[in-house]
Amino acid sequence: MDSCRRHVIRVSELIVIAALSLSLAFAAETAMIAVRLEKPSGVAMSLKFDISFAKSAKLEGGLAIQLKLAGDGPAAGVAEADPAGIVARASEIGKFSGKPMTTLDVIAPQGSPADRLVVLGLGKAEALTAHDWLKAGGVAAACVRSMTKVAIYLDVPGLTVGGAEAAGFALGMLLRAYSFDAYKTKKGDDEDKAPKAVKVTIVTAAHAAARKAFSESEAIAGGVLLARDLVNLPPNALGPVEFADKAKELEKLGVEVEILTEKEMKKLGMGALLGVAQGSVRPPRLAVMHWKGGKAKDAPVAFIGKGVVFDTGGISIKPGAGMEDMKGDMGGAAAVTGLIHTLAARKAKANVVGIIGLVENMPDGNAQRPGDIVTTMSGQTIEIINTDAEGRLVLADALFYCNERFKPRFMINLATLTGAIMVALGNLHAGLFSNDDTLAGQLTAVGEVTGERLWRMPLGKDYDKMIDSKFADMKNTGGRYAGSITAAQLLKRFVGETPWAHLDIAGTAMNSPASEINQSWGSGYGVRLLDELVRAHYEG
Repeated sequence: MDSCRRHVIRVSELIVIAALSLSLAFAAETAMIAVRLEKPSGVAMSLKFDISFAKSAKLEGGLAIQLKLAGDGPAAGVAEADPAGIVARASEIGKFSGKPMTTLDVIAPQGSPADRLVVLGLGKAEALTAHDWLKAGGVAAACVRSMTKVAIYLDVPGLTVGGAEAAGFALGMLLRAYSFDAYKTKKGDDEDKAPKAVKVTIVTAAHAAARKAFSESEAIAGGVLLARDLVNLPPNALGPVEFADKAKELEKLGVEVEILTEKEMKKLGMGALLGVAQGSVRPPRLAVMHWKGGKAKDAPVAFIGKGVVFDTGGISIKPGAGMEDMKGDMGGAAAVTGLIHTLAARKAKANVVGIIGLVENMPDGNAQRPGDIVTTMSGQTIEIINTDAEGRLVLADALFYCNERFKPRFMINLATLTGAIMVALGNLHAGLFSNDDTLAGQLTAVGEVTGERLWRMPLGKDYDKMIDSKFADMKNTGGRYAGSITAAQLLKRFVGETPWAHLDIAGTAMNSPASEINQSWGSGYGVRLLDELVRAHYEG
């Protein structure tokens, strides 16, 4: 089904519209469809948008999209796109009021400058947020369908539209257009009919500022789409070595990339990470990505990602049903890689380190066993209770390595770590755990700005006691209850006094609800969130 739910306006009603103007004499012969968008559908598109910004656009057919606030006010671009005023009458008949992210779709009558007119509701001006502009762009992208030329009018009377809003709208279009179909040899009917390139002109008085801001939007889109690709790739195509090669490609953007092999990690004493990897014939890697955009003397900020490219659970094997989704257990590493891409592509004025621990958790004869005790790089020991609690083992060594080597201002790790966080929060928020109130507050705030929302979870001594072991310094699970919290408590033991946050993105990195800006199984969650954190608080 299209992203717009449709109801047909009767031909007799069209005659009423035709009577409004002689220029609409042929309107009764033209089909007219009103479209109300309640929420986007799951239809994927393989569109490539060629986006430009202009003060005006001469329409010669194609699609015109006009933005409109809630209420009786006019839509943007009436003089250019709809001089006959057909949309106003169609809105009355279709009872279209401009509610947020709803649309009215009209096949234009003969003599109109466009072939189709779409009015896109924004809701009330005072309620509009930066994220709403992305959502509006996503809705617009969903309405393109088979059109190859699109003009979009942003400047609604009574609304101030700047370069940031226009660029955000364009970013929403880029994010919505993504689909992962690299392995499909046959396309669906909608995909076959979809044009491969669409020329989009976004019309706004702020065209110069929008053009400048759009370069950063493209950088953000590049990082998000890279993260989505990595999560969506099948595990036979993306092992630890192949993932490390993807990270290495960031050198083209000026990122310094170092890949640690199994031999080098063994020399460093990374027994926790290597213990997870020992059941797979595919060797582990630790990728270190360093973007040096700030002053040489400034300590970096650091992001660490869990990169379990496929997780069977190991000896504590998972049920077979749904195991195919465990190709996405590297969503944290994907987000970190996408973030570094974005920061480098937009030349962020900050020093940033990204570290991803890349392993595969398999149950062969060499696999780690429940009851094993591993020694981490820090010297602390961990008793293995459940081999399916492997991500925290990878992160324990990666966090300690990062802290020892780079002495960062803060460390933030991302991981599809626990099913327990989904029980607590569903897939609408990621779990936030932190030892630093300032960092936690910054993350929560930028989550609201970007729509990648976080909910802070507790930490404390009583929870920490739950992972004490009789035989080692700690055990890798604390029992049935508070599973996401005890996992975070284990990570906290490897960060020292450095400000730190752990984002449990198990519910948001993959298979999260479709939205105006994402129809993909792999969402790319975290890239926009952390880019905004760096931009707002740690750049320049």
